[in-house]
Amino acid sequence: MDLKTLKSFKQNEYEDAADGYRAVGDMAGTAKDAVDGRISGGLRHEVKGAAAEAALAELKQLSGNFHYAQTECGLVSTALSGFAFDVGAAKRKLDAALADAQAGGCTVNPDGSVSFPAGSKPGAEKPADAGRVTGSAGGTDTSDAIERQAVNIHPNPYYGRALDYANRIADALKEATDADAKWAPKLRALKADDDLKVTDKDWADTQSDMGGVNDAGKTYLESLPQPPASGAPKDNAAWWKGLSPEEQEAWISMRPASVGALDGLPSTVRDDANRVVLAEKAGQYRLELNSIPKPPANEWTWITAGRYPVKVHTDEWMDWNRQYGARYEQLNKSLKGMDAIQARCDRTGVEGRPEAYLLGFDPEKNGRAIVANGNPDTADHQAVYVPGTTSNLGSIGGDIERMERLWMAAEGAGNGSVSTVTWLGYDAPQDIVKDAPFKHYADDGAPAYNRFLDGLDSSRAVDSDPHRTAIGHSYGTTLIGSAARQGDLNADDVVFAGSPGVQVPKAEDLDVPKGRVWNQEADWDFVPDIGRFGHGGTDWDGAFTIPSDPRFGANQMQTDGSGHSEYWNEGSESLKNQALVVAGKPDDVELKAPPNPTPGVR
Repeated sequence: MDLKTLKSFKQNEYEDAADGYRAVGDMAGTAKDAVDGRISGGLRHEVKGAAAEAALAELKQLSGNFHYAQTECGLVSTALSGFAFDVGAAKRKLDAALADAQAGGCTVNPDGSVSFPAGSKPGAEKPADAGRVTGSAGGTDTSDAIERQAVNIHPNPYYGRALDYANRIADALKEATDADAKWAPKLRALKADDDLKVTDKDWADTQSDMGGVNDAGKTYLESLPQPPASGAPKDNAAWWKGLSPEEQEAWISMRPASVGALDGLPSTVRDDANRVVLAEKAGQYRLELNSIPKPPANEWTWITAGRYPVKVHTDEWMDWNRQYGARYEQLNKSLKGMDAIQARCDRTGVEGRPEAYLLGFDPEKNGRAIVANGNPDTADHQAVYVPGTTSNLGSIGGDIERMERLWMAAEGAGNGSVSTVTWLGYDAPQDIVKDAPFKHYADDGAPAYNRFLDGLDSSRAVDSDPHRTAIGHSYGTTLIGSAARQGDLNADDVVFAGSPGVQVPKAEDLDVPKGRVWNQEADWDFVPDIGRFGHGGTDWDGAFTIPSDPRFGANQMQTDGSGHSEYWNEGSESLKNQALVVAGKPDDVELKAPPNPTPGVR
């Protein structure tokens, strides 16, 4: 970048352009929300049939287009802001050097060289001639030493000043040139295909674009207020509220995964950030999955071992599995979970379902996801459900549906607005035998659960305090118990279903008001019996205690269904009783009759 161009650079013009792209992105986001909520939701609620399904498919594509435009406009806005920041810094250095040169009696020439007047050092017989110097950017210890020696030797006292001005000008021009070279290809990359369909490749390219903007904008991002090191929800909330709209856009555009994971931020913000990550990862994973050869059709063969034939994998399948099997399984599991999350979003409006909010998302390893039905920041009643053993991103669909049913039942209780949250924010045990007997999964995950509950206070968008229920199923109850044992469980009620034990011997140890711990144990659910033999139960006075035991002190709710997985069946008594607790109507809950004591036994 030459001197004339940098002198005429107007940082505010690029900042105004960034504001314009941000405004367009906001409009695209508003349009996406309107399509997803009011239009598609209304259509699902009012119209059925093939024509309606076709229209919904088109609306889903349109929503995706708006979402893509929102994301790309955010990146363009941030890139322009970053470019303006970098070149603006160089411009300020240039302006300071030009002002100092003028004040020092020197003249800056169009090519950046500096002319200095005649002058003499003290004791000189006659003035030294005027001259002209050209600066050099950067410099090393050796070159700086040579320059100092030349200044000391030169007979004109203006020479040293002029050389300093020229070097500063050269540094500013190089800084601006480097910024231009750095940002130009990033901005050129932020160009969509000239069609009306956003594909997996487009979303994967968006992830690449984000990486490019991140690399180029490192200095810009570091100049912004940084998230609190403590990670406390109230500090996160204060940090976010203190950012300007431009700064908020920069963080969402450049670090959506980081923003989406911050407890205490508004649910709408976390949802926006995590939806970007979801779309990008879905595109990336589908492209990668499609690049992997499909497993051989002849997976199995029979061999004779002794007197009997044995079924074994073929050599072709074993070769494929060694090379691709683990990643193929990981991609399919993650994509299954992503599709389940998207399917929940697409069910907005169906049978009155509220909007979904993606409050946490990570597709790596077993995966994490936090999905809310209804906005918890404005709901009168919140329920945060922790699933148990074998839970992972691939199986999140069933847990999301459980909380949908609970929302329908609790909202139907008519005691205020409700938000139910599926919280898969921990690494759940993946094997009942090898993993579930150990408590470290619960102990490791409990602090994150406590932070999330505290964050619901910090992100509150209305003045009233919510009524909050912590719900756990199976090993999820163990995590909730660990959360209470390790810290302050920020809940008003606790509901356990199929619990093998919660690490504390009494309901009064769970940090909720007396009488607000509820338990369900269905017939033929053997998990609580496992807890009575030490699998999560608490050893108290020589015997293992679980929430189903009378001496634990929980309210035993009437429960129908059978086995370990029917506590959320639609229309069931189990679901109804949970919903009454969630809706803040504990007096209406139907309790089990206490067992008849055996005569002569105390």
